[in-house]
Amino acid sequence: MGLFYQILLYTDRTRGEVNTMVIQLNPEPEEQDVQVLAGFPEGELLEITKVERQKKADHRYIIHFGAYNMTVHEDVMIKYRMISGNSFMKADLEEIVVADERQRGYIEGLKYLGHKPRTAQEMARRLREKEIGETIIAEVLERLQQERLIDDPLYAKQWAEQRINNQRKGKLWIRQELREKGIDKSLISEALENISPEEEMESALQTGRKKWNMIRGDVNDKRRKTGAFLMRRGFSGEMVRQVLNTLREEEDAEGGDDDFYEYE
Repeated sequence: MGLFYQILLYTDRTRGEVNTMVIQLNPEPEEQDVQVLAGFPEGELLEITKVERQKKADHRYIIHFGAYNMTVHEDVMIKYRMISGNSFMKADLEEIVVADERQRGYIEGLKYLGHKPRTAQEMARRLREKEIGETIIAEVLERLQQERLIDDPLYAKQWAEQRINNQRKGKLWIRQELREKGIDKSLISEALENISPEEEMESALQTGRKKWNMIRGDVNDKRRKTGAFLMRRGFSGEMVRQVLNTLREEEDAEGGDDDFYEYE
């Protein structure tokens, strides 16, 4: 079975452009409404005989149709006027089940966003873990994006700035992190373009200087260990070379030979 993809539109607020973002969805069939209403009779008008709050479940209610029952979120119950005495056909209830699943997915999404910002791909994974259907996931993602609660371009930009300035990571490291979070390659490139070479160099120099000064040993030990440390943090070989040469110059100012170190 082939893969399904959801194409989302996002607006680049800095350029005023509308671009696309593709989210991979799983192809499993959705059977939520079939399972919930499996025992309900076809072609029969079903009257609500009782409505009661579901225990240990926030804002959910059990709707009784005589011998049959289903649960829905309070918002869905109000929207469809599911009160005692009102009647529904099974086809109506199938629509309500989908609406309830959509509301459940949206609420799960809001809960997940309550901790920190998320990417569209992270949100899709989370909703999948909560057993939300793939079609509903696509609809929830679109809604959250329209409400600017999910904004991958902004997320990538802020993540890159934070990692450079606070965590002292290099662009190679940041690129890999954003890939793992499902950010589109073009958005990653745009986010990294906002980080100037001077800004990245300053970050590398500060973290490299701290490492250099912590090392107890001769200059060669400092070169080797500091260089490896900076490479692991995602700085390019050329940038590491420049940092090591600068640190060596600072060392020379306090005494020692004046050789330069080429790091590859």
